[in-house]
Amino acid sequence: MKKMGATLLLGAAFSVAAASATAGTLDEVKKRGTLKCGVSTGLTGFSNTDAQGKWKGLDVDICRAVAAAVLGDAEKVSYKPLTAKERFTAIQSGEVDLLSRNTTWTLTRDGSLGLNFAGVNYYDGQGFMARSDLGIKNAKELDGATVCLQAGTTTERNLGDYFREHGMKYQSITYDKADSVAKGFESGRCDVMTGDQSKLYSLRMHMKDPKSVTILPDVISKEPLGPVVRQGDDAWFNVVKWSLFAMINAEEMGVSSKNLGYVKAYNKNPGTARLLHGEGNKLGLNEDWAYQIIKQVGNYGEAFDRNVGQGSSLKIDRGLNALWNKGGLQYAPPIR
Repeated sequence: MKKMGATLLLGAAFSVAAASATAGTLDEVKKRGTLKCGVSTGLTGFSNTDAQGKWKGLDVDICRAVAAAVLGDAEKVSYKPLTAKERFTAIQSGEVDLLSRNTTWTLTRDGSLGLNFAGVNYYDGQGFMARSDLGIKNAKELDGATVCLQAGTTTERNLGDYFREHGMKYQSITYDKADSVAKGFESGRCDVMTGDQSKLYSLRMHMKDPKSVTILPDVISKEPLGPVVRQGDDAWFNVVKWSLFAMINAEEMGVSSKNLGYVKAYNKNPGTARLLHGEGNKLGLNEDWAYQIIKQVGNYGEAFDRNVGQGSSLKIDRGLNALWNKGGLQYAPPIR
Protein backbone atom coordinates (compact mmCIF):
# COMPACT_ATOMS: atom_id res chain seq x y z
CA MET A 1 0.00 0.00 0.00
CA LYS A 2 2.85 2.38 0.82
CA LYS A 3 4.55 1.58 -2.49
CA MET A 4 1.35 2.31 -4.41
CA GLY A 5 0.94 5.64 -2.59
CA ALA A 6 4.48 6.67 -3.43
CA THR A 7 3.89 5.74 -7.08
CA LEU A 8 0.71 7.81 -7.21
CA LEU A 9 2.49 10.81 -5.69
CA LEU A 10 5.35 10.58 -8.18
CA GLY A 11 2.87 10.21 -11.04
CA ALA A 12 0.99 13.28 -9.84
CA ALA A 13 4.21 15.29 -9.77
CA PHE A 14 4.99 14.22 -13.34
CA SER A 15 1.47 15.16 -14.45
CA VAL A 16 1.83 18.66 -13.02
CA ALA A 17 5.24 18.97 -14.63
CA ALA A 18 3.88 17.83 -17.99
CA ALA A 19 1.07 20.37 -17.79
CA SER A 20 3.53 23.12 -16.99
CA ALA A 21 5.77 22.05 -19.87
CA THR A 22 2.81 22.15 -22.25
CA ALA A 23 2.01 25.68 -21.15
CA GLY A 24 5.62 26.70 -21.89
CA THR A 25 7.79 27.88 -19.02
CA LEU A 26 9.44 30.58 -21.12
CA ASP A 27 6.06 32.17 -21.91
CA GLU A 28 4.95 31.82 -18.29
CA VAL A 29 8.06 33.57 -16.97
CA LYS A 30 7.71 36.38 -19.50
CA LYS A 31 4.03 36.85 -18.61
CA ARG A 32 4.69 36.71 -14.86
CA GLY A 33 7.65 39.05 -15.12
CA THR A 34 9.59 37.12 -12.48
CA LEU A 35 11.71 33.96 -12.49
CA LYS A 36 11.04 31.51 -9.65
CA CYS A 37 14.36 29.93 -8.74
CA GLY A 38 15.02 27.18 -6.20
CA VAL A 39 18.22 27.60 -4.18
CA SER A 40 19.77 26.14 -1.02
CA THR A 41 18.77 27.12 2.49
CA GLY A 42 22.18 28.81 2.78
CA LEU A 43 25.59 27.78 1.47
CA THR A 44 28.28 30.46 1.35
CA GLY A 45 29.64 30.99 -2.14
CA PHE A 46 26.76 29.20 -3.87
CA SER A 47 23.46 30.52 -2.54
CA ASN A 48 23.05 32.50 0.64
CA THR A 49 21.81 35.90 1.78
CA ASP A 50 24.10 38.78 2.77
CA ALA A 51 23.64 41.22 5.66
CA GLN A 52 21.03 43.12 3.62
CA GLY A 53 19.06 39.95 2.86
CA LYS A 54 20.15 39.87 -0.79
CA TRP A 55 20.78 36.49 -2.37
CA LYS A 56 24.22 35.92 -3.86
CA GLY A 57 26.47 33.06 -4.94
CA LEU A 58 27.55 31.02 -7.96
CA ASP A 59 24.20 29.20 -8.14
CA VAL A 60 22.33 32.46 -7.62
CA ASP A 61 24.19 33.95 -10.58
CA ILE A 62 22.70 31.25 -12.82
CA CYS A 63 19.23 32.40 -11.72
CA ARG A 64 20.24 36.00 -12.38
CA ALA A 65 21.68 35.16 -15.80
CA VAL A 66 18.45 33.47 -16.90
CA ALA A 67 16.40 36.43 -15.65
CA ALA A 68 18.67 38.84 -17.52
CA ALA A 69 18.32 36.78 -20.72
CA VAL A 70 14.54 36.35 -20.51
CA LEU A 71 13.35 39.51 -18.75
CA GLY A 72 16.24 41.89 -19.36
CA ASP A 73 16.70 42.33 -15.61
CA ALA A 74 18.87 40.06 -13.45
CA GLU A 75 17.06 41.22 -10.31
CA LYS A 76 13.66 39.90 -11.35
CA VAL A 77 14.08 36.65 -9.46
CA SER A 78 11.97 35.20 -6.65
CA TYR A 79 14.19 32.84 -4.62
CA LYS A 80 12.83 29.73 -2.93
CA PRO A 81 15.12 28.18 -0.27
CA LEU A 82 14.89 24.38 -0.47
CA THR A 83 16.38 21.51 1.51
CA ALA A 84 17.94 18.57 -0.33
CA LYS A 85 14.77 16.54 0.26
CA GLU A 86 12.46 19.30 -1.00
CA ARG A 87 14.33 20.36 -4.15
CA PHE A 88 13.17 17.75 -6.68
CA THR A 89 9.51 17.92 -5.71
CA ALA A 90 9.66 21.71 -6.05
CA ILE A 91 10.93 21.60 -9.64
CA GLN A 92 8.75 18.62 -10.64
CA SER A 93 5.57 20.28 -9.38
CA GLY A 94 6.26 23.65 -10.98
CA GLU A 95 6.74 25.42 -7.64
CA VAL A 96 9.96 26.76 -9.17
CA ASP A 97 10.90 27.31 -12.83
CA LEU A 98 14.54 26.47 -12.30
CA LEU A 99 16.53 24.63 -9.64
CA SER A 100 20.03 26.05 -9.12
CA ARG A 101 21.08 24.44 -5.88
CA ASN A 102 24.46 22.61 -5.84
CA THR A 103 22.79 19.52 -7.32
CA THR A 104 24.75 16.59 -8.78
CA TRP A 105 23.98 15.37 -12.29
CA THR A 106 23.42 11.58 -12.15
CA LEU A 107 21.84 8.90 -14.33
CA THR A 108 19.06 8.25 -11.80
CA ARG A 109 18.08 11.91 -11.66
CA ASP A 110 18.23 12.23 -15.44
CA GLY A 111 16.37 9.01 -16.13
CA SER A 112 13.69 8.63 -13.47
CA LEU A 113 12.75 12.01 -12.01
CA GLY A 114 11.50 13.77 -15.14
CA LEU A 115 14.33 16.30 -14.99
CA ASN A 116 17.06 17.67 -17.28
CA PHE A 117 20.40 19.06 -16.20
CA ALA A 118 21.24 22.14 -18.27
CA GLY A 119 25.03 21.93 -17.92
CA VAL A 120 27.66 22.05 -15.18
CA ASN A 121 28.45 25.28 -13.38
CA TYR A 122 30.80 23.65 -10.83
CA TYR A 123 32.83 20.43 -11.06
CA ASP A 124 33.08 19.06 -7.54
CA GLY A 125 33.87 15.87 -5.64
CA GLN A 126 33.00 14.40 -2.25
CA GLY A 127 35.54 14.74 0.53
CA PHE A 128 35.94 14.57 4.29
CA MET A 129 36.55 17.04 7.11
CA ALA A 130 38.07 15.66 10.30
CA ARG A 131 38.91 17.09 13.71
CA SER A 132 42.59 18.03 13.60
CA ASP A 133 43.27 16.54 17.04
CA LEU A 134 42.53 13.05 15.65
CA GLY A 135 45.65 13.25 13.50
CA ILE A 136 43.94 11.69 10.47
CA LYS A 137 45.89 12.22 7.24
CA ASN A 138 43.68 10.44 4.67
CA ALA A 139 40.31 8.77 4.25
CA LYS A 140 41.68 5.22 4.52
CA GLU A 141 42.31 5.91 8.21
CA LEU A 142 38.58 6.35 8.89
CA ASP A 143 37.72 2.72 9.75
CA GLY A 144 35.21 2.76 12.61
CA ALA A 145 34.54 6.50 12.36
CA THR A 146 31.24 8.20 13.10
CA VAL A 147 30.31 10.39 10.11
CA CYS A 148 27.93 13.37 9.93
CA LEU A 149 26.27 14.02 6.57
CA GLN A 150 23.23 15.55 4.87
CA ALA A 151 20.26 13.32 4.08
CA GLY A 152 18.67 13.11 0.64
CA THR A 153 21.92 13.62 -1.30
CA THR A 154 24.33 11.52 -3.37
CA THR A 155 26.65 11.76 -0.35
CA GLU A 156 24.99 8.82 1.43
CA ARG A 157 25.49 6.33 -1.41
CA ASN A 158 29.04 7.51 -2.15
CA LEU A 159 29.97 7.11 1.51
CA GLY A 160 28.60 3.56 1.68
CA ASP A 161 30.29 2.58 -1.58
CA TYR A 162 33.67 3.94 -0.46
CA PHE A 163 33.68 2.20 2.91
CA ARG A 164 32.53 -1.14 1.45
CA GLU A 165 35.15 -0.94 -1.28
CA HIS A 166 37.91 -0.49 1.29
CA GLY A 167 36.54 -3.00 3.80
CA MET A 168 35.90 -0.37 6.47
CA LYS A 169 33.05 0.20 8.89
CA TYR A 170 31.37 3.44 9.92
CA GLN A 171 28.33 4.87 11.68
CA SER A 172 26.38 7.71 10.09
CA ILE A 173 24.37 10.56 11.60
CA THR A 174 22.18 12.40 9.09
CA TYR A 175 20.66 15.89 9.11
CA ASP A 176 18.27 17.67 6.76
CA LYS A 177 20.30 20.88 6.42
CA ALA A 178 23.96 21.51 5.71
CA ASP A 179 24.41 23.91 8.64
CA SER A 180 22.92 21.27 10.97
CA VAL A 181 25.54 18.80 9.75
CA ALA A 182 28.26 21.32 10.59
CA LYS A 183 26.81 21.99 14.04
CA GLY A 184 26.60 18.26 14.79
CA PHE A 185 30.21 17.81 13.73
CA GLU A 186 31.42 20.85 15.66
CA SER A 187 29.62 19.73 18.82
CA GLY A 188 31.47 16.41 18.76
CA ARG A 189 28.63 14.11 17.71
CA CYS A 190 30.86 12.65 15.02
CA ASP A 191 34.53 12.29 14.16
CA VAL A 192 34.19 13.29 10.53
CA MET A 193 31.88 15.27 8.27
CA THR A 194 31.48 14.39 4.60
CA GLY A 195 30.03 16.25 1.62
CA ASP A 196 31.06 17.98 -1.57
CA GLN A 197 34.43 19.62 -1.05
CA SER A 198 33.00 23.02 -1.97
CA LYS A 199 30.44 22.58 0.81
CA LEU A 200 33.15 21.63 3.31
CA TYR A 201 35.14 24.79 2.50
CA SER A 202 31.99 26.85 2.89
CA LEU A 203 30.90 25.31 6.20
CA ARG A 204 34.41 25.50 7.70
CA MET A 205 34.30 29.30 7.36
CA HIS A 206 31.47 29.54 9.88
CA MET A 207 32.97 27.33 12.56
CA LYS A 208 34.16 28.87 15.82
CA ASP A 209 37.70 27.67 15.16
CA PRO A 210 38.30 26.78 11.49
CA LYS A 211 41.90 25.81 12.29
CA SER A 212 40.65 23.00 14.55
CA VAL A 213 39.50 20.97 11.54
CA THR A 214 41.26 19.51 8.53
CA ILE A 215 39.87 18.86 5.06
CA LEU A 216 41.44 15.58 3.93
CA PRO A 217 43.00 15.45 0.45
CA ASP A 218 40.91 12.49 -0.72
CA VAL A 219 38.16 13.01 -3.32
CA ILE A 220 35.97 9.89 -3.54
CA SER A 221 33.44 10.79 -6.23
CA LYS A 222 32.57 12.89 -9.26
CA GLU A 223 30.01 15.59 -8.44
CA PRO A 224 29.15 17.69 -11.52
CA LEU A 225 26.80 20.36 -10.13
CA GLY A 226 24.41 22.26 -12.34
CA PRO A 227 21.01 23.87 -12.95
CA VAL A 228 17.94 21.66 -13.36
CA VAL A 229 14.69 22.02 -15.32
CA ARG A 230 11.70 19.79 -16.01
CA GLN A 231 11.76 17.44 -18.96
CA GLY A 232 9.31 18.03 -21.80
CA ASP A 233 9.95 21.75 -22.31
CA ASP A 234 12.82 21.98 -24.76
CA ALA A 235 12.44 25.72 -25.33
CA TRP A 236 13.04 26.44 -21.62
CA PHE A 237 15.80 23.84 -21.44
CA ASN A 238 17.59 25.64 -24.28
CA VAL A 239 17.26 29.04 -22.62
CA VAL A 240 18.74 27.86 -19.33
CA LYS A 241 21.65 25.91 -20.78
CA TRP A 242 22.58 28.67 -23.25
CA SER A 243 22.50 31.27 -20.48
CA LEU A 244 25.24 29.25 -18.78
CA PHE A 245 27.04 28.64 -22.09
CA ALA A 246 26.99 32.37 -22.86
CA MET A 247 28.86 33.07 -19.61
CA ILE A 248 31.48 30.41 -20.37
CA ASN A 249 31.90 31.49 -24.00
CA ALA A 250 32.22 35.12 -22.93
CA GLU A 251 35.14 34.29 -20.64
CA GLU A 252 36.83 32.31 -23.40
CA MET A 253 36.39 35.25 -25.78
CA GLY A 254 37.77 37.70 -23.24
CA VAL A 255 34.45 39.53 -22.91
CA SER A 256 33.56 40.70 -19.40
CA SER A 257 31.27 43.17 -17.68
CA LYS A 258 34.25 45.53 -17.43
CA ASN A 259 35.12 45.72 -21.15
CA LEU A 260 31.71 44.96 -22.62
CA GLY A 261 31.03 48.42 -24.05
CA TYR A 262 34.37 48.61 -25.84
CA VAL A 263 34.12 45.06 -27.21
CA LYS A 264 30.59 45.58 -28.49
CA ALA A 265 31.58 48.76 -30.30
CA TYR A 266 34.98 47.82 -31.72
CA ASN A 267 35.53 44.07 -31.76
CA LYS A 268 35.29 42.59 -35.25
CA ASN A 269 35.51 38.91 -34.30
CA PRO A 270 32.48 37.12 -35.86
CA GLY A 271 32.00 34.86 -32.84
CA THR A 272 32.00 37.79 -30.44
CA ALA A 273 29.58 39.65 -32.69
CA ARG A 274 27.18 36.69 -32.64
CA LEU A 275 27.44 36.52 -28.85
CA LEU A 276 26.63 40.20 -28.34
CA HIS A 277 24.46 41.16 -31.30
CA GLY A 278 22.21 38.26 -32.22
CA GLU A 279 21.00 34.66 -32.17
CA GLY A 280 18.36 35.47 -29.58
CA ASN A 281 15.48 34.81 -31.97
CA LYS A 282 16.54 31.15 -32.09
CA LEU A 283 15.83 30.92 -28.37
CA GLY A 284 12.71 33.08 -28.28
CA LEU A 285 14.68 35.91 -26.66
CA ASN A 286 15.64 39.47 -27.52
CA GLU A 287 18.76 39.94 -29.63
CA ASP A 288 20.69 41.38 -26.68
CA TRP A 289 20.03 38.41 -24.37
CA ALA A 290 23.72 37.46 -23.93
CA TYR A 291 24.78 41.12 -23.73
CA GLN A 292 22.40 41.58 -20.78
CA ILE A 293 23.80 38.48 -19.03
CA ILE A 294 27.38 39.72 -19.33
CA LYS A 295 26.50 43.31 -18.45
CA GLN A 296 24.47 42.47 -15.36
CA VAL A 297 26.02 39.20 -14.13
CA GLY A 298 29.41 38.92 -15.86
CA ASN A 299 31.18 36.05 -17.55
CA TYR A 300 31.76 32.69 -15.85
CA GLY A 301 35.22 33.65 -14.60
CA GLU A 302 33.89 36.82 -12.97
CA ALA A 303 31.10 34.90 -11.25
CA PHE A 304 33.49 32.19 -10.05
CA ASP A 305 36.07 34.66 -8.72
CA ARG A 306 33.70 36.87 -6.71
CA ASN A 307 31.66 34.01 -5.24
CA VAL A 308 34.05 31.14 -4.54
CA GLY A 309 37.43 32.08 -6.04
CA GLN A 310 40.25 34.45 -5.15
CA GLY A 311 37.94 37.46 -4.87
CA SER A 312 35.83 35.69 -2.23
CA SER A 313 36.35 34.56 1.34
CA LEU A 314 36.53 30.91 0.20
CA LYS A 315 39.47 31.45 -2.19
CA ILE A 316 38.97 28.13 -4.01
CA ASP A 317 41.35 27.53 -6.91
CA ARG A 318 39.76 27.18 -10.35
CA GLY A 319 41.12 23.62 -10.74
CA LEU A 320 38.70 21.55 -12.82
CA ASN A 321 36.53 24.66 -13.21
CA ALA A 322 39.12 26.46 -15.30
CA LEU A 323 38.37 26.78 -19.01
CA TRP A 324 39.20 23.82 -21.22
CA ASN A 325 42.09 25.76 -22.78
CA LYS A 326 43.49 26.59 -19.33
CA GLY A 327 43.72 23.03 -18.03
CA GLY A 328 40.15 22.69 -16.73
CA LEU A 329 36.87 21.12 -17.84
CA GLN A 330 34.69 24.17 -18.48
CA TYR A 331 33.74 24.04 -22.14
CA ALA A 332 30.72 25.45 -23.93
CA PRO A 333 29.42 24.71 -27.45
CA PRO A 334 30.04 27.58 -29.89
CA ILE A 335 27.48 30.29 -30.53
CA ARG A 336 26.92 30.00 -34.27
